[in-house]
Amino acid sequence: MTGIDFSRNSSEVARRLIGATLLVGGVGGIIVETEAYDGEDPASHSFSGPTPRNAVMFGPPGYAYVYLSYGIHWCLNFVCREAGHGAGVLIRALEPTTGISLMIERRRQPDPRLLCAGPGRLGQALAITHKLNGKCLDVPPFSLTAAAVRGRVVSGPRIGISKAVDRPWRFGLAGSRYVSRPFR
Repeated sequence: MTGIDFSRNSSEVARRLIGATLLVGGVGGIIVETEAYDGEDPASHSFSGPTPRNAVMFGPPGYAYVYLSYGIHWCLNFVCREAGHGAGVLIRALEPTTGISLMIERRRQPDPRLLCAGPGRLGQALAITHKLNGKCLDVPPFSLTAAAVRGRVVSGPRIGISKAVDRPWRFGLAGSRYVSRPFR
């Protein structure tokens, strides 16, 4: 597939995605921040079971789950664990490396550190839309390559949720200037 085993639990996949390279239509960079969500997690979209919106999360691992957040931002998640379980990893931030001028144009933001720092910004910079929902991660427009060398990963509480806030399921590349918020 992509060198990443999506059949594992979401927190393990979220940690292993740090340092991987993600391109969508040839635009992207190095994943520096993720968040894990599991079907038994009250903060997860899959917690209450399958719906038309979250159906992809209950399918096979290694697919994109894309949803609209607050009616404004398209967010990109990777489905993981065994089919039917409803687990995923939110891609929170990238260090831009490829197609930076196109990201700047899409975001109208000249500062590379702010192009993909947060799931909404990342969605806009990579032109994520609902059309990508349910697409396999190992075929175009996606290109996902595991990190050749893994950096130190830090963890902490997830951001912007009101349930299960105590779970340290937000992961980041230690020292990265491209995360959405610093880790403590």
